[in-house]
Amino acid sequence: MSKTAFVFPGQGAQYVGMGKEISDHFSVARHTYEEASDAVNMDMQKLCFYGSGEELIKTENTQPAILTTSVAIMKVIESEGLDCDMTAGLSLGEYTSLVKSKVINFSDAVKTVKNRGKYMQEAVPQGKGTMAAILGLDREKVENLVSEINLCGIVDIANYNSPGQIVISGEVEAINLAVAQAKEFGAKKAVVLPVSAPFHSRLLIPAGKKLREDLMKCSLSDPKTVVITNVRASALKGKTEVIESLVEQVSSSVLWQDSIELMINDGTSTFIEIGPGKALSSFIKRIARNINKEVKTCNVDDVSSLKELMKKIN
Repeated sequence: MSKTAFVFPGQGAQYVGMGKEISDHFSVARHTYEEASDAVNMDMQKLCFYGSGEELIKTENTQPAILTTSVAIMKVIESEGLDCDMTAGLSLGEYTSLVKSKVINFSDAVKTVKNRGKYMQEAVPQGKGTMAAILGLDREKVENLVSEINLCGIVDIANYNSPGQIVISGEVEAINLAVAQAKEFGAKKAVVLPVSAPFHSRLLIPAGKKLREDLMKCSLSDPKTVVITNVRASALKGKTEVIESLVEQVSSSVLWQDSIELMINDGTSTFIEIGPGKALSSFIKRIARNINKEVKTCNVDDVSSLKELMKKIN
């Protein structure tokens, strides 16, 4: 029997106005924004619906904003009677997966990711770290490039997003050098990303240590739905693994391609991307094509895409 997965976006998917239409139409979504506002003591509706792009792009705002929007939309989908067999989220999106599977309660998750954003931003002085996307190179070649650059400065692989799209992270000079040399390795394109910190690199180990203290205060449960983790690209076995997995995730590679391949090979043929944007859907299509499998993808971030989904399901 074919399975359905809910997948949740990470940082970079945000846009001003996200979640507003869904919230206007569904009280369960509205209540989610209210709950988040109470948890972090800031007006989450104002930030997501009407805030400035400048405010929304601050990491400690972006993370709770995306989590809240994704959970709000997920609750609407659940209220329409739709559920999933397994779930995964890209980086920050993994917290939405953990809320979905009842591992962590929403209020604790929002508070935790707000602090996570703050710790990640503070770990490296502004202007010292960055990230870049390498397009059109296979894993082995990117890994060889990174090994070479590491002789001169810190660079790590941040995200294995999909075949031909890998993101690297590290010190500004080392990343610029990697971008310059990527073409020589055969990359189609290499671009520095507009980010404020070198996420998923060893430079963020101090952020993980601070995050651990916050996670220790959260009440955690065993997953009610299968959660595929970024760090191992395997199913979370129980609550005892949660803290280590999330601490490690801050400074380790996100194994997104591996996670999706695992889910497809386990019989998942429908992927519903819940939250702002549709980047995950395009990654998933590319990953499926690469292993000669057919999957259905759809993303839900407003009323019309929700109607589209319900039409397909019914």
